[in-house]
Amino acid sequence: MSEINPWKINLEENIYDNPWINLTEFKVINPSGNPGIYGKVHFKNKAIGVLPLDEEGNTYLVGQYRFPLNKYSWEIPEGGGPLESSPLDSAKRELLEETGLKAAKWTEIQRMYLSNSVCDEEAIIYLAQNLEQFEAEPEETEQLIIKKLPFEEVYQMVCKGEITDAITVAAVLRVHILISENQLTA
Repeated sequence: MSEINPWKINLEENIYDNPWINLTEFKVINPSGNPGIYGKVHFKNKAIGVLPLDEEGNTYLVGQYRFPLNKYSWEIPEGGGPLESSPLDSAKRELLEETGLKAAKWTEIQRMYLSNSVCDEEAIIYLAQNLEQFEAEPEETEQLIIKKLPFEEVYQMVCKGEITDAITVAAVLRVHILISENQLTA
């Protein structure tokens, strides 16, 4: 099998656009040679996640009601970072906004695409360490609750399906692997 693009685009139409996303519908010839359509959601920001980990092995979760899911969600601090900005600068901003924390040590631990069958949203996840507490600065659209928990308890919440946010699940599992392989202490 070839890794060359098997899709042929005959026509593309901009269906919807706002400051955060763009939706395009494509008239295509699919890999089997038949005509079809494909919709693509383009994100105008990168998804940024930060797993803060303090010297005692605690991390911080942010709780908020997620409009698209119509559910409450516990997550690591996360948000959008403009495509033209440094992802690390966006991570620092998100951590301070949502938790009031600043970190002296930053490590990129994961890059991933969140739903690559319909969108191009890339997520970048950081581990933040050597933490110092300041005042949180949430955006007007955020009504947040912050929980400081032992990392192992958060790992168990992921394992039990109590945390379902993709960025959080990936970050917690990655950090758990780093700890279990003695590449990181918690």
